[in-house]
Amino acid sequence: MKHVSILGSTGSIGTQALDVIAANSDKYKVAALAAYQNEKLLAEQIDYFKPPIAVLVDKQAADRMVRSYKGQTKIVAGEEGLLEAATCNQADTVLTSLVGFAGLNPTIAAIKAKKNIALANKETLVAAGQLVMSLAKENNVNIYPVDSEHCAIFQCLQGDESKHIKRIILTASGGPFRGRTAVELENVTIEDCLRHPNWSMGRKITIDSATLANKGLEVIEAKWLFGVDYNMIDVCVHPQSIIHSMVEFIDSSVIAQMGMPDMRLPIQYALSYPERVASNFPRLDFTTLSALTFENPDTDNFPALKLAYMAGETGGTLPCVFNAANEIAVYAFLNSEIAFLDIAKVIRYTMENHVLIANPDLEQIHAADKSARQYALLVVKDLTKM
Repeated sequence: MKHVSILGSTGSIGTQALDVIAANSDKYKVAALAAYQNEKLLAEQIDYFKPPIAVLVDKQAADRMVRSYKGQTKIVAGEEGLLEAATCNQADTVLTSLVGFAGLNPTIAAIKAKKNIALANKETLVAAGQLVMSLAKENNVNIYPVDSEHCAIFQCLQGDESKHIKRIILTASGGPFRGRTAVELENVTIEDCLRHPNWSMGRKITIDSATLANKGLEVIEAKWLFGVDYNMIDVCVHPQSIIHSMVEFIDSSVIAQMGMPDMRLPIQYALSYPERVASNFPRLDFTTLSALTFENPDTDNFPALKLAYMAGETGGTLPCVFNAANEIAVYAFLNSEIAFLDIAKVIRYTMENHVLIANPDLEQIHAADKSARQYALLVVKDLTKM
């Protein structure tokens, strides 16, 4: 029996993780649930799973729940509550599915508390990869990737050694705008961006998929998870999203992991590893697949991927800055403050303004995140005037 603390339980990954746990109640038990402010859904989750601890980061929402809740679960609030959920004695595994930089501190706290990590918060490794991986090694903690691409690579590497890797091939769907030019992207709407052809995800990651920023974040995450250089990480657009990623080995053999585009599979594998658990997930029927196609990513019309490689190869605080600027830009777009193509502009201008720290500690990473957000907001303000 594994006891799982879920940070981000009301989001897309969190709710699907709870589906997995509910279907395997003989194998998993919920130790803690944490959400930002969706008190209605969290209350339903508490009623069903009855965890010892539940968290609402938004203190007003938490206060309302404390007043209305009559059960046995301890309700806590704020960042302190989030850290309590990440380190609670009842949990042996922490699924970190918070959105963005907010996942960094709880993940570090969980690692220091010697909890194994099921990582769905790629921004943690983007912002502080060296620090987080060093802490995990120091505390003998395993980090199991939940992103479908990284879970695929993790599976492809079972039975082999990283020294045999020639290159990692991250697949990308290409998002809703694959094949479009910058001119055609000038007036796309929020609704256009949120119509992902294959995956059902949260709003922020869906916009990241449309800009290819998400694939850039995944490139940086892959570098830290698998200990490879950036020149060993390629991105290949695969519109069908059946091959989730591949590994080419030094002898020219390529191993691919395939499956339907369903996030419950990588979530379940991250929780069950090293075992595999039977499921009723949709199955691949190869007789109905007309084709599996592949193409190079278009980094001219979708420059966020190129900027991510630049940030990763430069290293230091620049990946953190890339992530911070992207978060500000995406939410500005979702608030109708800037256009779709402005997202990459905000990232680029913020990166160009940054004064690099080559080997940052945690305090310097937080400072870089804060200053990048402040500058990105100024860029958004300037773009809004245009």
